[in-house]
Amino acid sequence: MNTGSFVQRLALRGALPRLTAGVADTIGVGFLAPLSGQVESWGLPGLNGCRIWADSINRSGGLSIAGQRHPVRMVPFDCRYDSRLALDGVRKLVQDSDVKLLLTLGGDILPPIIDYLTDRKLLTATLLPSDLSPDTPYLIAPSETHPVYNVTGIDWLARTRPELRRIALCAQTDALGLPSLATYRAACAAAGIEVVREIRYDPQGGDAAEIVAAMMQDAPDILCWCTSYTPMVHALTEAAHAADFRGQLVSCTLDAYPQLIARTSPAFMEGFVFQFPDFDDPALAEKAFFFNRPKDFYLEYQRHFPGSWTAVSWEYAAILDIWRAAVEHAGSVSSLSVLAAMKQSGVVMHAFGPAAWWGSEVFGIDNALIGDWPVVRIQDGKARIVEFGSIPAWLEQHGPLLRAQMVELGQMWDQRQARAVRDAATRRVGP
Repeated sequence: MNTGSFVQRLALRGALPRLTAGVADTIGVGFLAPLSGQVESWGLPGLNGCRIWADSINRSGGLSIAGQRHPVRMVPFDCRYDSRLALDGVRKLVQDSDVKLLLTLGGDILPPIIDYLTDRKLLTATLLPSDLSPDTPYLIAPSETHPVYNVTGIDWLARTRPELRRIALCAQTDALGLPSLATYRAACAAAGIEVVREIRYDPQGGDAAEIVAAMMQDAPDILCWCTSYTPMVHALTEAAHAADFRGQLVSCTLDAYPQLIARTSPAFMEGFVFQFPDFDDPALAEKAFFFNRPKDFYLEYQRHFPGSWTAVSWEYAAILDIWRAAVEHAGSVSSLSVLAAMKQSGVVMHAFGPAAWWGSEVFGIDNALIGDWPVVRIQDGKARIVEFGSIPAWLEQHGPLLRAQMVELGQMWDQRQARAVRDAATRRVGP
């Protein structure tokens, strides 16, 4: 699909129609994500962040649209990362609650619902750009560019610790784990780091001690958990500590890291590299989002939901901030108008600075925002940003490596689409 021509068509159709008095006073935003179960830490904390954002917006009167104020209401549905529940949930959110934007984690819960959402032209935001395809023009990834940002952590390690030459990787075999594995493979190839062992385990989890033992067989300098779910990140880290691993630890996320420090040791956790900062980090003081007050957002979150900050606590709220700007610019909550407003400027301010729309090379459509992303390291028991790595700069130099690894693991948009067609045919035929 030619994304530019699609955006032009959006802009020409109705020239960004204005919200009229016939629109309901309150604007619903759907939240379809796991609020319980193994993947809860990538859903519930995000809903909590959205509630803080909505409360702040509503204290000022709501969204300013065509000279009128409209409060926002969050409408959550707990899909428990179950595709069957997701289908029930999206119907309730769209048909019963008339939501104007849908926020979702994405991944394995998206295939059963994406046609329904596309047919209704409902603007939907996922945390996983690997969900994107040319057939999903109303699906966007404006906040998190998982797993592409993971290249920045490996790139930083290669430059600052060149003695680390051998890495072992592990990942679960699902829509989060496999694209992450492909990205870490590409990042290591670009950095000249040899992958000496690769373990893939069931999405429901595995024996962490066995996985770590297998990863350590070839004496790696680095153990990397890729984008394992939080329970597995903790189990794998504790298993590495029990196995007396003395090298470098890397993971996409490190939610609840104070618990890991307490269960292992400060010395063991020192230097752990991951991708998600605490928002009281001094390096974020000048970043322009959440009303230019990321630290205030972080402190407000901790006051309301103490001890529950995770990688996604801010991400869905960051999407809402981008959506708000586009809604107020368009003077409408129509998906066509809002998407056109998002695309017209070319550059959008996301959580860590200016970002541009990208994705056609890997996802078939430029509906993901990429810019700088933080590299985070445990220092003296606290997560601290050590660098903002440029995703566009890395892709300009090494993009073919990423594409090749995504192809090898079957994660390109056309490969995923072909699998979905085969799976649908299998379900129709039956056993």
